[in-house]
Amino acid sequence: MGNLQKHFITGLFTLTPIWLVWIVFKFIFGLLSDMSKPIIQPITSDLAATSPELLGWMSQPWVQTGIALAFTLAFIFSVGWLARRVIGRRILLWVESLINTIPLVKTIYGSARQLLDLLQTKPDGTQRVVLIDFPHRDMKSVGFVTRTLRDEITGKEIAAVYVPTTPNPTSGYLELVPIELVTPTDWTVDQAMAFIISGGAMSPEKVPFSRKENL
Repeated sequence: MGNLQKHFITGLFTLTPIWLVWIVFKFIFGLLSDMSKPIIQPITSDLAATSPELLGWMSQPWVQTGIALAFTLAFIFSVGWLARRVIGRRILLWVESLINTIPLVKTIYGSARQLLDLLQTKPDGTQRVVLIDFPHRDMKSVGFVTRTLRDEITGKEIAAVYVPTTPNPTSGYLELVPIELVTPTDWTVDQAMAFIISGGAMSPEKVPFSRKENL
């Protein structure tokens, strides 16, 4: 019984990461295919009806899902390719100007766009990936400095730090932290994202947990 229990636990821990990967990919691919299904399903159904013997397989749900997923991925790659061209940038500017005319939508789009742009560029004067005392003094959280501000009373520098949650980094907390309480790291954004999404399993060997003044 002891060996059976050990084998079961080993098998469970072996399959759990694979299962989590499957859940994430299934969720992402499901969202991507759902984007194109309203367009793909009528087309494939009509084609299958014109020649049931040759094209009847196109009415199968798994076929329609696969075609919808391929269509969505091709569309995303096409947008990426177009965005790198002059005409694509002009179209993007036109779309952004249109979004900016819608009050609530422009706030959401502008905030998300600025955050993504910030994470792709190197900061001026301060390290992008930092550690902060959160949720309390004896614990640290990984965060991204999005900008620095000044305290209007003392004039001290304050860092706006975005602290993503695990395993979904798209949700998180925004903390205002005095710059002297921020612990800088030499991590890249990719390393920090891998650390957060993996729950700490993927990380460098060392972490600057303690600040120098506390040593």
